[in-house]
This record gives sequence, structure tokens and C-alpha cells, in this order.
Amino acid sequence: MNFENKIVEGKFICRYKRFFVDIDLNGEIITAYCPNTGSLFGLLKKKSRSLISIVEKPNVKLRYRLEAIENSGVFVGVNTSLPNKIVYNAIKKKKILSDLKGNIKTEVKYGTNSRIDILIDYKDNKTFIEVKSVTLSRTKNIAEFPDAVTSRGSKHLKELSEMSKKGYQCIMIYLIQRSDVNQFKIAKDIDEEYYKNASIAKKCGVQFLAYNCKINKKGISLFKKIDIYED
Repeated sequence: MNFENKIVEGKFICRYKRFFVDIDLNGEIITAYCPNTGSLFGLLKKKSRSLISIVEKPNVKLRYRLEAIENSGVFVGVNTSLPNKIVYNAIKKKKILSDLKGNIKTEVKYGTNSRIDILIDYKDNKTFIEVKSVTLSRTKNIAEFPDAVTSRGSKHLKELSEMSKKGYQCIMIYLIQRSDVNQFKIAKDIDEEYYKNASIAKKCGVQFLAYNCKINKKGISLFKKIDIYED
């Protein structure tokens, strides 16, 4: 999937107030929007190469948006609005989950005041798919989620567990926005509650999948399915 806007390269300086980052853009310090509420643990290193999109829309408050930061020699995507689109397009083009049939919908209400990222509706069958954006890698070749405590993430696992108990197919997809990993695991030491809920979800029949991505100045694309490490 190509980036919608023109991409320029700069150097990361700092992040503040969660949604703002300062970037050195050819000697000029600019402020860019950070489209990620997570901790971005391990990524926010000063002078790291960064990919910035120039948003050409009249009503946006900030002209620049942070798309990726270099880490361990690869660009890591930080825009959390992209994984859902990437997975949606991959399913639609039969690049993943090619056996699934039906009408593909997004952001459908379900459970207790929740919305499922992707719903595939086929006759009397429904497949619920939740997508999580992953950036964390603390050990070589291994990606982890979450990078901070996430009560919202635990809620989604509980909702999927309930749908699975009702007989629906439920899938949790971890989309890893980096190409330098070939394994994925839950970061138990960061959020033990999420780890427990993931274990429960597996026992309830929720399927867990992980895919990594390739990122360059042109865009971000789903690369390949990777193994999920079981403790």
C-alpha cells in the first residue's frame, strides 16, 4: 500500500504531549503529528531517520505526519491507522485468509459497546477479525505486543472470546510494522493482564496470527506470516 502523501526524510528530535514530535528536516525544526498513542518503546532515539508525510489538506492543523522511524537498520511504521487498511486489502485480494468468503465490512458494532475492525459476513457465518499494530522488538528477530499496559486491548480479547464461545470464527491479527522479525510473542512482563486474556482467548478458540511488513519511502506492505512464540 503506497503512502497517500509525499514522503520526506528527517531526523527525530523528541516527542511530547503524546501526539507531537519535533523533526529536523534539512536543518529546519518542524512539528509533526504522531499518529500513535502507544509508548513507542525503543523507537524514540534522537537523530533516528524518520519518514514524514506532507499532508496537503486545507483543514489539517499540522502539515506534517510521522509515518516511520528507523530502528535496527529498518524503518518501523508508527501510523496506527494503516494496519486495518493493510489487512483489509490483503484479505480482499486473497493474499491472506483466502479460504474466507463473504461480504467484508469494517468497524461493525458488536459485543459490549465495541467495534470489530473487520467482519466477514457469509450467509449464517460470521468471522470477527481484530487487528493490532505492533512496533516493539526488544530481542533480535522477535516482535512483541503490547508496548504498554492496554486495558482496551484486554477488552477486545474478552469480546472475541465471547464471540468464539457463541460459535463464530474469531481471529486476532498482529500486524508488525517492521521487517526485521520472524517471531512474535505477547509481552507478559509489560502487561500480564493482557497475557492472561490472550491465553483465555486461545482456549476459547480464538485464532492468533502474526504478519510482518516491509516499509520504504513509497509505502508499507504486508510481507509474510511469522511464527507466534508460545511461553
